[in-house]
Amino acid sequence: MTTQSPANESRAAQSPAATAPGRSRRGLNFTLISAALFMFFVTWSLSWSLFSIWLTQDIGLSAGRSSLVVSANAIGCLVTMPVYGFIQDRLGLRKNLLYWVGGLMLLVGPMYIYVYGPLLKTHFAIGLIVGSAYLAMAFAVAVATLESYAERLGRFHGFEFGRARMFGSLGWAAATFFAGRLFNIDSDLNFWAASVAAAVFLVLLVAIRVTNGRRAAAVDHAASSVSVADVKSLLAYPAFWGLLLFVVAVTATYNTYDAMFPSYFASLFSTTADGNRMYSDLNSVQVFLEAGGMALAPFLVNRLGPKRSLLVSGFIMATRICLSGLVTDPVAISAVKLLHAVELPIMLIAIFKYINRHFEPRLSSSIYLVGFQLATQVGAAVISPLAGIGYDSIGYAHTYLIMSGFVAAFTLISVRTLRTDGKGLPEAVAPVVTTEPAPEPAKV
Repeated sequence: MTTQSPANESRAAQSPAATAPGRSRRGLNFTLISAALFMFFVTWSLSWSLFSIWLTQDIGLSAGRSSLVVSANAIGCLVTMPVYGFIQDRLGLRKNLLYWVGGLMLLVGPMYIYVYGPLLKTHFAIGLIVGSAYLAMAFAVAVATLESYAERLGRFHGFEFGRARMFGSLGWAAATFFAGRLFNIDSDLNFWAASVAAAVFLVLLVAIRVTNGRRAAAVDHAASSVSVADVKSLLAYPAFWGLLLFVVAVTATYNTYDAMFPSYFASLFSTTADGNRMYSDLNSVQVFLEAGGMALAPFLVNRLGPKRSLLVSGFIMATRICLSGLVTDPVAISAVKLLHAVELPIMLIAIFKYINRHFEPRLSSSIYLVGFQLATQVGAAVISPLAGIGYDSIGYAHTYLIMSGFVAAFTLISVRTLRTDGKGLPEAVAPVVTTEPAPEPAKV
């Protein structure tokens, strides 16, 4: 048996015959992860885009009680997010956790129809607990886990995460277009369709393969070194606390506003059916625009830098909330809704680039799920009940004006508390060095 010298092995690895399969797999994995994001968001949109309308019109809850449901869902995320983030960081590019998520997604139809809905009607407290646990593990936390995996896969193969995430927005838009119409016929149709979409998601997930042995081994080696102490050490970094402040005060307040916005929007029309259908159509337009924003946002964020991009997204959030409290005409409020298509792509792309610039990339899942998604849910758990009191006592419009001022104030504070992009990693954070070579740009 003969062996090759290291030089010969290196030349063989660089030959067209050796690199062609790698390029082919990169392109295929980009297609598969994009399609998986598409189907995940189809499933999530069918079961969630009209959630507040489902609570108030189908289940019969008041705005205040619906806010308690949103708050309970946020608390469920608090428990799940650190666990999911740590597990995914330990898994690296392996998909074990995503398979678990896919299995839960398959159950979305039976869960809403036979368990969650009936419990909210007859045993409200039990319904809060069961629903918050399921929705956190299957969707609210799972989406962050899938996005984190897609971003990690993009760094491995050399493609922009935003280009793949764009298909998630397209999936949400495509599903939302039909969600309002199906809801007006029978809300159960949305949930059964969601289970079918979940089955397609699982098939796509299984097809993703990472075949570059040496590079994949380097990623897995770095992932296996992640420990609980690494995650706890984040609490010692001022940069982490600066990120938390922005997320809790700005993003969480905005998400609380956005969760109940469909009910307020539908109330501005002559009939709830007209409001539901109009919101469904408008949401589809907004998310199609958002998909285009996902493709363009990397160029803007790379030009402005992650910190400035986060601040821009914060001021857009404050503007949308403020205008929602000032205008009542259905056409004007529809235009306000479309601002979400500008804010979300900038914020989502900027948050990943901020994390990778100021923290260790091997901890990206933990930081994204804890420092961004979990912090958002912590804020929502506190803010949602307060917002619910405001909705019931002074109305949606006046509550929105208060929330807008809060978001604008803390965006200004974040000018000082977010870490300047030029500083890179905090001095106390030493990046882990591996033998992993730099990825070649993928042709997508």
